[in-house]
Amino acid sequence: MTDLTTALAPGRPDGPLTEDRADALVDLVVTPRTDAAPAPVDAAHGRAARLRYAARHLVRRPGLVVAVLWLVAVLVAAVAPSVLASGDPLAGVPAEKLTGPSAQHWFGTDQLGRDLYTRVVHGTGTTLHAALLAIAIGLVVGSVLGLLAGFVGGAVDAVLMRVADVLLAIPGLLLSLAVVTALGFGTTNVAIAVGATSVASVSRILRSEVLRVRTSAYVEAARAGGSRWWRVLLVHVLPNSVGPVLVLAALELGTAILAVSSLSFLGYGAQPPQPEWGSLVAGGRDYLGGQWWLTTLPGIVIALTVLAGNRLARALDTEGTPS
Repeated sequence: MTDLTTALAPGRPDGPLTEDRADALVDLVVTPRTDAAPAPVDAAHGRAARLRYAARHLVRRPGLVVAVLWLVAVLVAAVAPSVLASGDPLAGVPAEKLTGPSAQHWFGTDQLGRDLYTRVVHGTGTTLHAALLAIAIGLVVGSVLGLLAGFVGGAVDAVLMRVADVLLAIPGLLLSLAVVTALGFGTTNVAIAVGATSVASVSRILRSEVLRVRTSAYVEAARAGGSRWWRVLLVHVLPNSVGPVLVLAALELGTAILAVSSLSFLGYGAQPPQPEWGSLVAGGRDYLGGQWWLTTLPGIVIALTVLAGNRLARALDTEGTPS
């Protein structure tokens, strides 16, 4: 302020206000002083405040906490099933067949004397792998189609969106059955069939976002700057359009698990004696009259996983973060 006052003083010997002196005055007003000491930042206090904020949010959302804990347990069962169930899922004791839930066999035993809890835990990896593969297939294929339709436009957009309309008009389970029948049995083929049902929805959502983003000022500036079309697409359009698609992928987790289990229940997935959630439910349907646990307990595991995935996806969709 002293420098500015001195510069504006009427009795300065420097003479009248010239252009150079005017530029110097602008620098004094606009340019911040660099010799000022920065305000101290208490990093530890900031981290503690963030932890308290997160803890308050979690306390207010007990359902989300339970959902996250359940999904963590499912992930552990898929990656390291021996941590939760150290037994052999294929070994059975015929003398203990069809025994109900107890302290020794939490989920009871099946018709061959195999521990049902161990088979459910060891079958988690197969089911989750197929569901994640299905989501990845739908995400990749649908994103490519949506990008092309939204960015290229014209006849390409019209043709791709009409194909998407046809796929959306077919019920998901019926489309999966048609695809898996053409491909054959197996977990991978089931994943491809389930992934095909989400291609249309992913492509339409990403297309709408691309149509919105491609008219933005920064995209026009990149084109005017001479950037190639593929660079504009991958660097500017795709990163700013993919957010809703990622949320959709989280929403599709529960649906994919349910669809994979349904196809496995019908016999298209993992073949005996390999454990898989849907096939475990199917294996106990002949014993519903007296051994209810053979279908009920694996079915409850499937239902809880789907509900937990949907709860986490709803949190991501409404709040942007799992809070």
